[in-house]
Amino acid sequence: MRGLDKEAMAVRQKDGSIYIEEKPVPANKWYQKTLFIRGVFNFILQMKNGYSYLMKSMEKSGFLDEDEPREKSKTEEVIDVLLDVDDVEPIKVKSKAGETAIGVIGMILGISIAVLLFMFVPAQGFTWFSMLFEEDISRYQPLFEGAIRIILFVVYMWAISLMKEIRVTYEYHGAEHKTIAAYEAGVELTIENVKQHRRFHPRCGTSFLFLVLAISIVFYSVLQFFLPVSSAAIVDWLGVHTIIANIIRTGVKLLCLPFLVGITYEVIKLAGRYDRNIIMRIISAPGLGMQRLTTREPSERQIEVAIAAMLPVIPADKEQDRW
Repeated sequence: MRGLDKEAMAVRQKDGSIYIEEKPVPANKWYQKTLFIRGVFNFILQMKNGYSYLMKSMEKSGFLDEDEPREKSKTEEVIDVLLDVDDVEPIKVKSKAGETAIGVIGMILGISIAVLLFMFVPAQGFTWFSMLFEEDISRYQPLFEGAIRIILFVVYMWAISLMKEIRVTYEYHGAEHKTIAAYEAGVELTIENVKQHRRFHPRCGTSFLFLVLAISIVFYSVLQFFLPVSSAAIVDWLGVHTIIANIIRTGVKLLCLPFLVGITYEVIKLAGRYDRNIIMRIISAPGLGMQRLTTREPSERQIEVAIAAMLPVIPADKEQDRW
């Protein structure tokens, strides 16, 4: 949990106790407060802190302990059968440096797969799809790609929810939202009070990602009227193969991504502040619907952990923290 002055992490340890770690939040720099710029920097900072806390929570919870074998999820069991890895000796990493290196490699690989799956594949898919038509349909490319990205996003979120560890993470995600909702409602943070609130929140990261995908459809639809950014236009302009054109288009989308993140951040801030406004409710609705996949109803023990993380970050003057 992150507040105005402090941020805190709470982790359920193997002995049942709750480990709590808190630290002060550094003062925001100018680029973390400037409209349309702050979104990019705050997003990167949250990703960095989230990864750091994730690794630390795995350590404190005993998830990485080697003395007790971890029960595999159904998804992992299926993968083991398909790859026939029953007789393969598991790789054990002893050093912190080794764990960090593996984490960095995994992050780079994950980003590369995301770029391939959510940027290049939809562009190449449209190239093949457009071959079915005699007339030029390049003006529909942003809509086609956006629809494919949203479908891939939904399927991906559903697929990983089948993993046991992700399912538990989604339950803690629900506990986080319920606790924040209870705090914003001004009620005492008890397990019973928190249970009464919804597990969906307009400022959630899931809503943020979904909005990035939705806003990109509008953005690229408008952009193609000013710049030759469709695959067909790049082929005509540079005389390159369609695959090269789609790689160039992917590069253009990567360059535009910070701008889209900046816009989406401001929309999310408005949605959280004016959550009763009908326009903001309509904008938030798809993201809130996606949270039915990325959050689950938490247990009382999980709510207890969420409350433990929330209490240290509540400012002395609650009026300062009002949206």
